[in-house]
Amino acid sequence: MTLTLIQGSYQVLGLQPDGDTVAFKPTDPKAFDKVDGCPVKVDKGTVRLRLEAIDALETHYSRTGPNVHQPLEFAHRAAEELLSFLGFTGVRHNGETVTDASPKETPGFILTKGADKFGRCVALLGVGAPPSPDGSQVNVDVPLLRTTANHHMLATGLAYPTFYKGFFPELRAEMAAVAQQARAAGLGLWPSDVTNSPDGAVITGMSSLTGDVVILPKLFRRLVDHFNLVGPSLNGFPTFLAGGGDELVIEPAGTQELSLKPLVEIVNGDTAVRMIAAPEDLVFTEG
Repeated sequence: MTLTLIQGSYQVLGLQPDGDTVAFKPTDPKAFDKVDGCPVKVDKGTVRLRLEAIDALETHYSRTGPNVHQPLEFAHRAAEELLSFLGFTGVRHNGETVTDASPKETPGFILTKGADKFGRCVALLGVGAPPSPDGSQVNVDVPLLRTTANHHMLATGLAYPTFYKGFFPELRAEMAAVAQQARAAGLGLWPSDVTNSPDGAVITGMSSLTGDVVILPKLFRRLVDHFNLVGPSLNGFPTFLAGGGDELVIEPAGTQELSLKPLVEIVNGDTAVRMIAAPEDLVFTEG
């Protein structure tokens, strides 16, 4: 998988990084002109990164209503782990906003092919000496992938594997394997995860999502949107999913679906929701 390497520094002061997003300032202000994919949104020389192939619990989500979060124990642990990997210590917050850290920024490099639909640069994050010059095209193999923050977050069990079309199958297989290893070892959030639990995630309202259940963030976001736009119960949730896009392929069979509806069940007397496929088996088409 060939990606563009961009050198720069990770930024946190005055921002709200979480377990799968952080800000980055390229050394070369025109660095993203060299990226062939979707345009990256640059604000005052800084871009927002979304870590490729992972999804951490939400610390703030407000696309269809008031700002909400997933259980903060694991959301905050993921954010702390990511910033530690990137070289930050002594991180202080006011709410979710970073007010101090040592150092103020840390050097690093990213490997990217462009942005998502929100203009966030989708990237693999590296620290230390880059393997190639700034602006060069790099063939990313499994050994290089294993040095990235993305791989580290799955290895610690503090993020879910979440794959999109275009992420090379060999790299996807490695990320799926390391997530499965973390799950088997009971690391991070996995002992609390109920995404695929036979009994499902018991949902009594928005408070269940924000304070109790640990589930795949994409499923959390769809539930929040359903509650905000339809009503505070699971009634009609599969129908809501049917109209929400999320086109995907289920591996290894290669089964194509136009939404998450076929993968979601309402169980236990309509009080709980579960997914019938593991997160690492899903490959989404970027909307």
